[in-house]
Amino acid sequence: MSVVHAIDRLMPHLVMAPVLLPLLAAAAMLLLGDTRRPLKAVLNVLASAAGVLVAIALVVQAQRSGAAQSVGVYLPGNWPVPYGIVLVADRLSAMMLLLTSLLGLAGVLYASARWHKAGVHFHPLYQLQLMGLAGAFLTADVFNLFVFFEIMLTASYGLLLHGSGWPRVRAGMHYIAINLMASSLFLIGVAILYGVTGTLNMADMAVMVPSIADDDRGLLHAGAAILAVAFLVKAAAWPFNAWLPAAYASAVAPVAALFAVMTKLGVYAILRLWTLLFPQDAGISALFGGPVLMGLGMLTLGFGVIGVIAVQHLGRMAAFCAIVSSGTLLAAISFGQPAVTGGALYYAMGSTLAVGALFLLVELIDRARDVEEQPVYVGEADPDDEAFAFPVDLAPTREVNLDDDQQALIGRAIPAAMAFLGLAFIVCALTLAGLPPMAGFVGKVVVLSALLNPAGFGAQAPISLAAWLLLALLVTGGLLTTIAMSRAGVRCFWAPQGRPVPRLRIIETLPIGLLLLLIGLLVWQADAVLRYANATARGLHDPRDYIGSVMAARPLPSPHATGEGGLRR
Repeated sequence: MSVVHAIDRLMPHLVMAPVLLPLLAAAAMLLLGDTRRPLKAVLNVLASAAGVLVAIALVVQAQRSGAAQSVGVYLPGNWPVPYGIVLVADRLSAMMLLLTSLLGLAGVLYASARWHKAGVHFHPLYQLQLMGLAGAFLTADVFNLFVFFEIMLTASYGLLLHGSGWPRVRAGMHYIAINLMASSLFLIGVAILYGVTGTLNMADMAVMVPSIADDDRGLLHAGAAILAVAFLVKAAAWPFNAWLPAAYASAVAPVAALFAVMTKLGVYAILRLWTLLFPQDAGISALFGGPVLMGLGMLTLGFGVIGVIAVQHLGRMAAFCAIVSSGTLLAAISFGQPAVTGGALYYAMGSTLAVGALFLLVELIDRARDVEEQPVYVGEADPDDEAFAFPVDLAPTREVNLDDDQQALIGRAIPAAMAFLGLAFIVCALTLAGLPPMAGFVGKVVVLSALLNPAGFGAQAPISLAAWLLLALLVTGGLLTTIAMSRAGVRCFWAPQGRPVPRLRIIETLPIGLLLLLIGLLVWQADAVLRYANATARGLHDPRDYIGSVMAARPLPSPHATGEGGLRR
Protein backbone atom coordinates (compact mmCIF):
# COMPACT_ATOMS: atom_id res chain seq x y z
CA MET A 1 0.00 0.00 0.00
CA SER A 2 1.43 3.36 -1.03
CA VAL A 3 1.89 6.25 1.37
CA VAL A 4 -0.66 8.37 -0.49
CA HIS A 5 -3.21 5.58 -0.34
CA ALA A 6 -2.62 5.19 3.39
CA ILE A 7 -3.12 8.93 3.91
CA ASP A 8 -6.35 8.80 1.90
CA ARG A 9 -7.68 6.06 4.17
CA LEU A 10 -6.87 8.11 7.28
CA MET A 11 -8.47 11.30 5.98
CA PRO A 12 -10.31 13.29 7.21
CA HIS A 13 -9.68 11.89 10.71
CA LEU A 14 -5.96 12.65 10.34
CA VAL A 15 -6.79 16.36 10.59
CA MET A 16 -7.67 15.83 14.25
CA ALA A 17 -4.37 14.13 15.10
CA PRO A 18 -2.22 17.30 15.60
CA VAL A 19 -4.63 18.37 18.36
CA LEU A 20 -5.41 14.98 19.85
CA LEU A 21 -1.86 13.59 20.06
CA PRO A 22 -0.37 16.36 22.27
CA LEU A 23 -3.53 16.44 24.39
CA LEU A 24 -3.31 12.71 25.16
CA ALA A 25 0.47 12.95 25.69
CA ALA A 26 0.04 15.83 28.17
CA ALA A 27 -2.66 13.93 30.06
CA ALA A 28 -0.46 10.83 30.30
CA MET A 29 2.48 12.90 31.59
CA LEU A 30 0.34 14.50 34.30
CA LEU A 31 -0.70 11.04 35.50
CA LEU A 32 2.94 9.93 35.78
CA GLY A 33 3.82 12.44 38.51
CA ASP A 34 6.93 14.54 39.04
CA THR A 35 9.35 11.68 39.73
CA ARG A 36 9.12 10.08 36.26
CA ARG A 37 10.90 12.78 34.29
CA PRO A 38 13.00 10.44 32.11
CA LEU A 39 9.84 8.63 31.00
CA LYS A 40 8.12 11.97 30.41
CA ALA A 41 11.04 13.07 28.25
CA VAL A 42 10.73 9.92 26.16
CA LEU A 43 6.98 10.43 25.75
CA ASN A 44 7.52 14.07 24.81
CA VAL A 45 10.05 13.17 22.15
CA LEU A 46 7.86 10.38 20.76
CA ALA A 47 4.75 12.59 20.69
CA SER A 48 6.67 15.42 19.00
CA ALA A 49 8.15 13.02 16.42
CA ALA A 50 4.65 11.65 15.73
CA GLY A 51 3.47 15.22 15.25
CA VAL A 52 6.15 15.74 12.60
CA LEU A 53 4.99 12.62 10.73
CA VAL A 54 1.35 13.72 10.87
CA ALA A 55 2.26 17.20 9.62
CA ILE A 56 4.23 15.71 6.71
CA ALA A 57 1.21 13.56 5.81
CA LEU A 58 -1.05 16.62 5.82
CA VAL A 59 1.39 18.54 3.63
CA VAL A 60 1.44 15.64 1.17
CA GLN A 61 -2.35 15.59 1.16
CA ALA A 62 -2.62 19.36 0.75
CA GLN A 63 -0.17 19.38 -2.14
CA ARG A 64 -2.35 17.16 -4.27
CA SER A 65 -4.29 18.92 -7.00
CA GLY A 66 -7.99 19.54 -6.80
CA ALA A 67 -10.02 21.37 -4.21
CA ALA A 68 -11.55 18.27 -2.70
CA GLN A 69 -8.14 16.72 -2.13
CA SER A 70 -6.14 19.77 -1.13
CA VAL A 71 -8.52 20.91 1.63
CA GLY A 72 -9.18 18.39 4.38
CA VAL A 73 -12.27 19.18 6.50
CA TYR A 74 -13.08 17.38 9.75
CA LEU A 75 -16.14 17.81 12.01
CA PRO A 76 -15.08 16.64 15.49
CA GLY A 77 -18.59 16.86 16.96
CA ASN A 78 -20.28 15.70 13.75
CA TRP A 79 -22.43 18.83 13.74
CA PRO A 80 -23.32 20.45 10.43
CA VAL A 81 -21.52 23.55 9.20
CA PRO A 82 -21.60 26.30 10.45
CA TYR A 83 -22.96 25.25 13.86
CA GLY A 84 -20.31 22.79 14.95
CA ILE A 85 -16.55 22.82 15.42
CA VAL A 86 -14.68 22.56 12.12
CA LEU A 87 -11.00 21.76 11.59
CA VAL A 88 -9.51 22.47 8.16
CA ALA A 89 -6.13 21.40 6.81
CA ASP A 90 -5.29 23.33 3.67
CA ARG A 91 -1.88 24.19 2.26
CA LEU A 92 -1.28 27.09 4.65
CA SER A 93 -2.31 25.33 7.85
CA ALA A 94 -0.40 22.16 6.87
CA MET A 95 2.75 24.21 6.20
CA MET A 96 2.48 25.99 9.56
CA LEU A 97 1.84 22.69 11.33
CA LEU A 98 4.99 21.21 9.83
CA LEU A 99 7.04 24.25 10.82
CA THR A 100 5.65 24.10 14.38
CA SER A 101 6.21 20.37 14.79
CA LEU A 102 9.81 20.59 13.55
CA LEU A 103 10.64 23.39 15.99
CA GLY A 104 8.81 21.49 18.72
CA LEU A 105 10.85 18.34 18.12
CA ALA A 106 14.11 20.30 18.07
CA GLY A 107 13.18 22.08 21.30
CA VAL A 108 12.27 18.95 23.24
CA LEU A 109 15.43 17.16 22.09
CA TYR A 110 17.49 20.10 23.32
CA ALA A 111 15.57 20.32 26.60
CA SER A 112 16.09 16.63 27.34
CA ALA A 113 19.78 17.36 28.01
CA ARG A 114 19.18 19.45 31.12
CA TRP A 115 16.41 22.01 31.02
CA HIS A 116 13.50 19.62 31.54
CA LYS A 117 14.85 19.04 35.07
CA ALA A 118 14.74 22.72 36.02
CA GLY A 119 11.07 22.76 37.07
CA VAL A 120 7.86 20.79 37.30
CA HIS A 121 5.37 20.10 34.53
CA PHE A 122 7.70 21.14 31.71
CA HIS A 123 6.74 18.24 29.45
CA PRO A 124 2.92 18.49 29.75
CA LEU A 125 3.08 22.26 29.29
CA TYR A 126 5.24 21.76 26.21
CA GLN A 127 2.70 19.41 24.65
CA LEU A 128 -0.19 21.72 25.54
CA GLN A 129 1.69 24.52 23.83
CA LEU A 130 1.97 22.40 20.68
CA MET A 131 -1.71 21.52 20.99
CA GLY A 132 -2.71 25.19 21.19
CA LEU A 133 -0.59 26.11 18.18
CA ALA A 134 -1.89 23.18 16.11
CA GLY A 135 -5.51 23.90 16.99
CA ALA A 136 -5.13 27.59 16.12
CA PHE A 137 -3.70 26.71 12.71
CA LEU A 138 -6.44 24.16 11.99
CA THR A 139 -9.62 25.72 13.37
CA ALA A 140 -12.13 27.22 10.97
CA ASP A 141 -14.10 29.43 13.37
CA VAL A 142 -13.03 32.51 15.28
CA PHE A 143 -14.31 31.45 18.71
CA ASN A 144 -12.31 28.22 18.74
CA LEU A 145 -9.40 30.25 17.45
CA PHE A 146 -9.75 32.21 20.70
CA VAL A 147 -9.95 28.95 22.70
CA PHE A 148 -6.77 27.56 21.16
CA PHE A 149 -5.08 30.94 21.58
CA GLU A 150 -5.81 30.77 25.30
CA ILE A 151 -4.56 27.18 25.58
CA MET A 152 -1.35 28.21 23.87
CA LEU A 153 -0.94 31.35 25.98
CA THR A 154 -1.68 29.58 29.27
CA ALA A 155 0.96 26.96 28.49
CA SER A 156 3.41 29.64 27.38
CA TYR A 157 3.03 31.44 30.73
CA GLY A 158 4.30 28.36 32.54
CA LEU A 159 7.03 27.68 29.98
CA LEU A 160 8.28 31.26 30.13
CA LEU A 161 8.68 30.98 33.91
CA HIS A 162 10.39 27.59 33.64
CA GLY A 163 13.76 27.68 35.36
CA SER A 164 12.62 30.44 37.76
CA GLY A 165 14.72 33.54 38.44
CA TRP A 166 13.71 37.19 38.82
CA PRO A 167 14.37 38.17 35.15
CA ARG A 168 11.96 35.46 33.96
CA VAL A 169 9.34 36.42 36.53
CA ARG A 170 9.54 40.12 35.59
CA ALA A 171 9.40 39.42 31.85
CA GLY A 172 6.66 36.86 32.43
CA MET A 173 4.42 39.32 34.29
CA HIS A 174 4.81 41.84 31.47
CA TYR A 175 4.07 39.11 28.92
CA ILE A 176 0.97 37.95 30.80
CA ALA A 177 -0.42 41.48 31.22
CA ILE A 178 -0.04 42.33 27.53
CA ASN A 179 -1.60 39.07 26.37
CA LEU A 180 -4.53 39.35 28.78
CA MET A 181 -5.28 42.74 27.25
CA ALA A 182 -5.03 41.22 23.78
CA SER A 183 -7.38 38.39 24.79
CA SER A 184 -9.98 40.93 25.94
CA LEU A 185 -9.78 42.70 22.60
CA PHE A 186 -10.03 39.31 20.89
CA LEU A 187 -13.36 38.57 22.59
CA ILE A 188 -14.72 42.04 21.84
CA GLY A 189 -13.82 41.70 18.17
CA VAL A 190 -15.38 38.23 17.95
CA ALA A 191 -18.58 39.49 19.59
CA ILE A 192 -18.90 42.38 17.13
CA LEU A 193 -18.30 40.17 14.11
CA TYR A 194 -20.85 37.64 15.37
CA GLY A 195 -23.38 40.40 15.94
CA VAL A 196 -22.94 41.68 12.39
CA THR A 197 -22.70 38.41 10.47
CA GLY A 198 -24.63 36.01 12.73
CA THR A 199 -21.95 33.33 12.49
CA LEU A 200 -18.56 32.38 13.92
CA ASN A 201 -17.46 30.09 11.10
CA MET A 202 -14.83 31.85 8.97
CA ALA A 203 -16.06 30.42 5.66
CA ASP A 204 -19.68 31.20 6.49
CA MET A 205 -18.63 34.67 7.60
CA ALA A 206 -16.91 35.20 4.25
CA VAL A 207 -20.19 34.26 2.52
CA MET A 208 -22.14 36.72 4.66
CA VAL A 209 -19.83 39.74 4.29
CA PRO A 210 -20.86 40.79 0.73
CA SER A 211 -24.53 40.92 1.72
CA ILE A 212 -24.06 43.06 4.83
CA ALA A 213 -26.02 46.29 4.74
CA ASP A 214 -24.11 49.51 4.25
CA ASP A 215 -25.31 50.76 7.63
CA ASP A 216 -23.65 47.76 9.34
CA ARG A 217 -20.45 47.76 7.32
CA GLY A 218 -18.77 50.28 9.59
CA LEU A 219 -19.45 47.99 12.54
CA LEU A 220 -17.98 45.08 10.56
CA HIS A 221 -14.82 47.06 9.92
CA ALA A 222 -14.62 48.09 13.58
CA GLY A 223 -14.89 44.47 14.74
CA ALA A 224 -12.25 43.37 12.26
CA ALA A 225 -9.93 46.20 13.36
CA ILE A 226 -10.29 45.31 17.05
CA LEU A 227 -9.64 41.67 16.26
CA ALA A 228 -6.61 42.66 14.18
CA VAL A 229 -5.11 44.53 17.16
CA ALA A 230 -5.19 41.31 19.18
CA PHE A 231 -3.44 39.48 16.35
CA LEU A 232 -0.90 42.27 15.91
CA VAL A 233 0.04 42.00 19.58
CA LYS A 234 0.78 38.31 19.07
CA ALA A 235 2.62 39.08 15.84
CA ALA A 236 4.85 41.53 17.74
CA ALA A 237 3.92 44.42 15.48
CA TRP A 238 5.02 47.91 16.43
CA PRO A 239 4.02 49.51 18.81
CA PHE A 240 2.69 46.39 20.54
CA ASN A 241 6.01 44.53 20.73
CA ALA A 242 7.82 46.03 23.73
CA TRP A 243 7.17 42.79 25.64
CA LEU A 244 8.90 40.45 23.21
CA PRO A 245 12.69 41.11 23.55
CA ALA A 246 12.73 40.68 27.33
CA ALA A 247 10.34 37.72 27.30
CA TYR A 248 12.08 35.73 24.58
CA ALA A 249 15.60 36.56 25.80
CA SER A 250 14.81 35.49 29.38
CA ALA A 251 13.11 32.19 28.43
CA VAL A 252 15.20 29.03 28.48
CA ALA A 253 16.62 28.09 25.09
CA PRO A 254 14.17 25.31 24.02
CA VAL A 255 11.18 27.44 25.03
CA ALA A 256 12.49 30.48 23.17
CA ALA A 257 13.04 28.32 20.07
CA LEU A 258 9.40 27.19 20.17
CA PHE A 259 8.28 30.77 20.79
CA ALA A 260 9.84 31.69 17.44
CA VAL A 261 6.76 30.28 15.73
CA MET A 262 4.29 32.04 18.07
CA THR A 263 4.74 35.40 16.38
CA LYS A 264 3.93 33.67 13.09
CA LEU A 265 0.58 32.61 14.56
CA GLY A 266 -0.45 36.26 14.75
CA VAL A 267 0.60 36.78 11.14
CA TYR A 268 -1.25 33.59 10.15
CA ALA A 269 -4.48 34.74 11.80
CA ILE A 270 -4.33 38.12 10.05
CA LEU A 271 -3.59 36.52 6.69
CA ARG A 272 -6.35 33.92 7.06
CA LEU A 273 -9.15 36.27 8.11
CA TRP A 274 -8.05 39.15 5.91
CA THR A 275 -8.05 37.10 2.72
CA LEU A 276 -11.37 35.46 3.62
CA LEU A 277 -13.34 38.53 4.70
CA PHE A 278 -11.76 41.23 2.54
CA PRO A 279 -10.57 39.75 -0.75
CA GLN A 280 -10.01 41.90 -3.80
CA ASP A 281 -13.55 41.25 -5.07
CA ALA A 282 -15.24 42.31 -1.79
CA GLY A 283 -16.40 45.64 -3.18
CA ILE A 284 -15.98 48.60 -0.83
CA SER A 285 -14.49 46.29 1.80
CA ALA A 286 -11.79 44.96 -0.55
CA LEU A 287 -8.40 44.77 1.16
CA PHE A 288 -9.76 46.66 4.16
CA GLY A 289 -6.96 47.97 6.38
CA GLY A 290 -4.26 47.16 3.84
CA PRO A 291 -2.48 50.54 4.03
CA VAL A 292 -2.49 50.44 7.84
CA LEU A 293 -1.14 46.89 7.84
CA MET A 294 1.54 47.93 5.35
CA GLY A 295 2.60 50.86 7.50
CA LEU A 296 2.71 48.82 10.70
CA GLY A 297 4.68 46.09 8.95
CA MET A 298 7.31 48.52 7.72
CA LEU A 299 7.53 50.22 11.12
CA THR A 300 7.92 46.81 12.75
CA LEU A 301 10.65 45.89 10.30
CA GLY A 302 12.48 49.15 10.96
CA PHE A 303 12.09 48.82 14.74
CA GLY A 304 13.43 45.28 14.65
CA VAL A 305 16.45 46.26 12.58
CA ILE A 306 17.28 49.11 14.96
CA GLY A 307 17.04 46.67 17.85
CA VAL A 308 19.34 44.16 16.16
CA ILE A 309 22.05 46.75 15.57
CA ALA A 310 21.63 48.37 19.00
CA VAL A 311 21.72 45.41 21.40
CA GLN A 312 24.79 43.47 22.48
CA HIS A 313 23.17 40.47 24.15
CA LEU A 314 22.77 37.57 21.71
CA GLY A 315 19.43 36.51 23.19
CA ARG A 316 17.91 39.95 22.65
CA MET A 317 19.43 40.07 19.17
CA ALA A 318 17.65 36.82 18.32
CA ALA A 319 14.40 38.27 19.72
CA PHE A 320 14.74 41.36 17.53
CA CYS A 321 15.41 39.08 14.55
CA ALA A 322 12.01 37.51 15.25
CA ILE A 323 10.49 41.01 15.13
CA VAL A 324 12.25 41.71 11.81
CA SER A 325 10.83 38.49 10.38
CA SER A 326 7.32 39.35 11.57
CA GLY A 327 7.52 42.89 10.19
CA THR A 328 8.72 41.64 6.81
CA LEU A 329 5.79 39.23 6.59
CA LEU A 330 3.19 41.83 7.62
CA ALA A 331 4.50 44.34 5.09
CA ALA A 332 4.65 41.78 2.27
CA ILE A 333 1.16 40.31 2.70
CA SER A 334 -0.38 43.78 2.92
CA PHE A 335 0.18 44.29 -0.83
CA GLY A 336 -2.47 41.67 -1.56
CA GLN A 337 -0.48 40.17 -4.44
CA PRO A 338 -0.27 36.35 -4.61
CA ALA A 339 3.29 36.40 -5.94
CA VAL A 340 4.45 38.61 -3.07
CA THR A 341 2.60 36.49 -0.52
CA GLY A 342 4.19 33.32 -1.93
CA GLY A 343 7.68 34.74 -1.51
CA ALA A 344 6.78 35.90 2.00
CA LEU A 345 5.64 32.40 2.97
CA TYR A 346 8.94 30.95 1.75
CA TYR A 347 10.80 33.60 3.72
CA ALA A 348 8.71 32.77 6.79
CA MET A 349 9.89 29.16 6.75
CA GLY A 350 13.58 30.00 6.50
CA SER A 351 13.57 32.89 8.98
CA THR A 352 11.56 30.98 11.59
CA LEU A 353 13.91 27.99 11.46
CA ALA A 354 16.93 30.31 11.66
CA VAL A 355 15.55 32.24 14.66
CA GLY A 356 14.76 28.96 16.44
CA ALA A 357 18.26 27.63 15.79
CA LEU A 358 19.79 30.92 16.93
CA PHE A 359 17.95 30.79 20.26
CA LEU A 360 19.39 27.32 20.85
CA LEU A 361 22.85 28.51 19.84
CA VAL A 362 22.76 31.49 22.18
CA GLU A 363 22.91 29.33 25.29
CA LEU A 364 25.75 27.20 23.95
CA ILE A 365 27.72 30.30 22.95
CA ASP A 366 27.13 31.89 26.35
CA ARG A 367 28.22 28.66 28.00
CA ALA A 368 31.41 28.68 25.94
CA ARG A 369 32.16 32.22 27.13
CA ASP A 370 31.51 31.15 30.72
CA VAL A 371 34.02 28.33 30.25
CA GLU A 372 36.53 30.92 29.08
CA GLU A 373 36.03 32.92 32.25
CA GLN A 374 36.03 29.85 34.53
CA PRO A 375 37.89 27.13 32.62
CA VAL A 376 37.33 23.50 33.44
CA TYR A 377 40.26 21.25 32.57
CA VAL A 378 40.19 17.60 31.77
CA GLY A 379 41.99 16.67 34.93
CA GLU A 380 39.40 18.50 37.07
CA ALA A 381 36.31 17.07 35.40
CA ASP A 382 34.37 13.95 36.18
CA PRO A 383 35.41 11.34 33.62
CA ASP A 384 31.86 9.96 33.63
CA ASP A 385 30.33 13.34 32.86
CA GLU A 386 28.06 12.92 29.81
CA ALA A 387 28.82 16.48 28.79
CA PHE A 388 31.87 15.31 26.87
CA ALA A 389 30.21 14.87 23.50
CA PHE A 390 33.47 15.55 21.70
CA PRO A 391 36.72 13.62 22.27
CA VAL A 392 38.38 14.40 25.58
CA ASP A 393 41.67 15.21 23.93
CA LEU A 394 40.05 18.26 22.39
CA ALA A 395 39.74 19.84 25.81
CA PRO A 396 42.70 21.82 27.18
CA THR A 397 44.94 20.40 29.89
CA ARG A 398 47.37 22.29 32.08
CA GLU A 399 50.99 22.23 31.03
CA VAL A 400 50.33 19.69 28.28
CA ASN A 401 48.98 21.56 25.26
CA LEU A 402 52.31 23.29 24.53
CA ASP A 403 54.60 23.37 21.51
CA ASP A 404 58.40 23.12 21.54
CA ASP A 405 58.67 26.75 22.61
CA GLN A 406 56.27 26.19 25.52
CA GLN A 407 53.60 28.27 23.78
CA ALA A 408 49.94 27.28 24.01
CA LEU A 409 48.52 25.67 20.90
CA ILE A 410 44.96 26.64 21.73
CA GLY A 411 43.59 29.01 19.10
CA ARG A 412 45.87 27.78 16.33
CA ALA A 413 43.52 24.98 15.36
CA ILE A 414 39.75 25.15 15.55
CA PRO A 415 38.36 22.54 17.95
CA ALA A 416 35.31 20.60 16.90
CA ALA A 417 32.98 22.31 19.38
CA MET A 418 33.97 25.84 18.36
CA ALA A 419 33.86 24.90 14.69
CA PHE A 420 30.30 23.66 15.07
CA LEU A 421 29.17 26.75 16.97
CA GLY A 422 30.87 29.09 14.51
CA LEU A 423 29.49 27.43 11.38
CA ALA A 424 26.00 27.22 12.86
CA PHE A 425 26.13 30.90 13.78
CA ILE A 426 27.23 31.81 10.24
CA VAL A 427 24.32 29.88 8.70
CA CYS A 428 21.82 31.61 11.00
CA ALA A 429 23.39 35.02 10.37
CA LEU A 430 23.35 34.62 6.59
CA THR A 431 19.72 33.46 6.63
CA LEU A 432 18.47 36.26 8.86
CA ALA A 433 20.46 38.93 7.02
CA GLY A 434 19.11 37.70 3.68
CA LEU A 435 22.50 36.98 2.16
CA PRO A 436 23.16 34.34 -0.49
CA PRO A 437 22.94 31.45 -0.73
CA MET A 438 20.59 30.98 2.24
CA ALA A 439 16.79 30.76 2.29
CA GLY A 440 16.38 34.32 3.56
CA PHE A 441 18.03 35.63 0.40
CA VAL A 442 15.83 33.51 -1.87
CA GLY A 443 12.66 34.63 -0.09
CA LYS A 444 13.56 38.32 -0.23
CA VAL A 445 14.53 38.08 -3.91
CA VAL A 446 11.16 36.50 -4.75
CA VAL A 447 9.29 39.17 -2.78
CA LEU A 448 11.22 42.04 -4.36
CA SER A 449 10.92 40.57 -7.86
CA ALA A 450 7.16 40.41 -7.48
CA LEU A 451 7.00 43.96 -6.10
CA LEU A 452 9.13 45.40 -8.90
CA ASN A 453 7.16 43.49 -11.56
CA PRO A 454 3.54 43.87 -10.39
CA ALA A 455 2.14 42.95 -13.81
CA GLY A 456 4.53 40.02 -14.29
CA PHE A 457 7.89 39.72 -16.02
CA GLY A 458 7.97 41.35 -19.44
CA ALA A 459 4.96 43.58 -18.73
CA GLN A 460 5.17 47.29 -18.04
CA ALA A 461 3.43 48.57 -14.95
CA PRO A 462 4.10 51.43 -12.52
CA ILE A 463 5.87 50.51 -9.30
CA SER A 464 4.24 51.90 -6.19
CA LEU A 465 6.03 54.09 -3.68
CA ALA A 466 5.32 51.50 -1.00
CA ALA A 467 7.19 48.87 -3.02
CA TRP A 468 10.24 51.11 -3.29
CA LEU A 469 10.06 51.83 0.43
CA LEU A 470 9.91 48.14 1.31
CA LEU A 471 12.82 47.51 -1.05
CA ALA A 472 14.88 50.14 0.75
CA LEU A 473 13.97 48.73 4.16
CA LEU A 474 14.86 45.16 3.18
CA VAL A 475 18.21 46.15 1.69
CA THR A 476 19.10 48.46 4.58
CA GLY A 477 17.87 45.96 7.13
CA GLY A 478 19.96 43.21 5.57
CA LEU A 479 23.06 45.42 5.64
CA LEU A 480 22.58 46.42 9.28
CA THR A 481 21.80 42.85 10.32
CA THR A 482 25.01 41.72 8.62
CA ILE A 483 26.99 44.34 10.54
CA ALA A 484 25.36 43.37 13.84
CA MET A 485 25.89 39.64 13.29
CA SER A 486 29.50 40.18 12.22
CA ARG A 487 30.16 42.23 15.33
CA ALA A 488 28.58 39.58 17.53
CA GLY A 489 30.55 36.84 15.78
CA VAL A 490 33.85 38.62 16.33
CA ARG A 491 33.01 39.17 19.98
CA CYS A 492 31.99 35.55 20.56
CA PHE A 493 34.35 33.57 18.34
CA TRP A 494 37.52 35.62 18.00
CA ALA A 495 39.31 33.36 20.44
CA PRO A 496 42.08 34.75 22.61
CA GLN A 497 45.17 32.67 23.22
CA GLY A 498 44.56 30.05 25.84
CA ARG A 499 40.80 29.88 25.35
CA PRO A 500 39.44 26.54 26.61
CA VAL A 501 37.15 24.37 24.54
CA PRO A 502 33.45 24.34 25.52
CA ARG A 503 31.82 21.05 26.32
CA LEU A 504 28.78 20.21 24.21
CA ARG A 505 26.37 17.33 24.43
CA ILE A 506 25.34 15.48 21.31
CA ILE A 507 21.69 15.81 22.34
CA GLU A 508 22.14 19.62 22.33
CA THR A 509 23.94 19.85 19.02
CA LEU A 510 21.63 17.40 17.22
CA PRO A 511 18.50 19.63 17.14
CA ILE A 512 20.55 22.62 15.99
CA GLY A 513 22.03 20.51 13.22
CA LEU A 514 18.51 19.37 12.30
CA LEU A 515 17.25 22.94 11.94
CA LEU A 516 20.31 23.96 9.91
CA LEU A 517 19.80 20.93 7.67
CA LEU A 518 16.21 22.02 7.07
CA ILE A 519 17.40 25.51 6.11
CA GLY A 520 19.77 23.93 3.62
CA LEU A 521 16.94 21.73 2.33
CA LEU A 522 14.83 24.84 1.70
CA VAL A 523 17.60 26.15 -0.54
CA TRP A 524 18.26 22.82 -2.26
CA GLN A 525 14.56 22.28 -2.96
CA ALA A 526 13.76 25.96 -3.44
CA ASP A 527 11.85 25.38 -6.67
CA ALA A 528 9.51 22.77 -5.16
CA VAL A 529 9.00 24.75 -1.95
CA LEU A 530 8.29 27.95 -3.91
CA ARG A 531 5.73 26.13 -6.06
CA TYR A 532 4.00 25.00 -2.88
CA ALA A 533 4.18 28.51 -1.39
CA ASN A 534 2.84 30.13 -4.56
CA ALA A 535 -0.02 27.63 -4.76
CA THR A 536 -0.77 28.42 -1.12
CA ALA A 537 -0.79 32.15 -1.85
CA ARG A 538 -3.11 31.75 -4.85
CA GLY A 539 -5.52 29.73 -2.72
CA LEU A 540 -5.48 32.39 -0.02
CA HIS A 541 -6.18 35.29 -2.36
CA ASP A 542 -8.89 33.29 -4.16
CA PRO A 543 -10.56 31.52 -1.21
CA ARG A 544 -13.43 29.96 -3.16
CA ASP A 545 -12.01 26.44 -2.83
CA TYR A 546 -11.55 26.89 0.92
CA ILE A 547 -15.06 28.29 1.38
CA GLY A 548 -16.64 25.67 -0.86
CA SER A 549 -14.88 22.77 0.86
CA VAL A 550 -15.90 23.94 4.33
CA MET A 551 -19.49 24.74 3.45
CA ALA A 552 -19.88 21.44 1.58
CA ALA A 553 -18.78 19.35 4.56
CA ARG A 554 -21.54 17.08 5.88
CA PRO A 555 -21.82 15.12 9.12
CA LEU A 556 -21.25 11.40 8.91
CA PRO A 557 -24.51 9.43 8.94
CA SER A 558 -25.43 7.62 12.12
CA PRO A 559 -24.83 3.84 11.97
CA HIS A 560 -28.42 3.41 13.13
CA ALA A 561 -29.94 5.67 10.47
CA THR A 562 -32.06 4.26 7.66
CA GLY A 563 -31.80 5.42 4.07
CA GLU A 564 -34.63 7.96 4.49
CA GLY A 565 -33.30 9.52 7.65
CA GLY A 566 -35.38 7.41 10.02
CA LEU A 567 -34.03 5.27 12.82
CA ARG A 568 -33.93 1.53 13.18
CA ARG A 569 -35.60 0.11 16.22
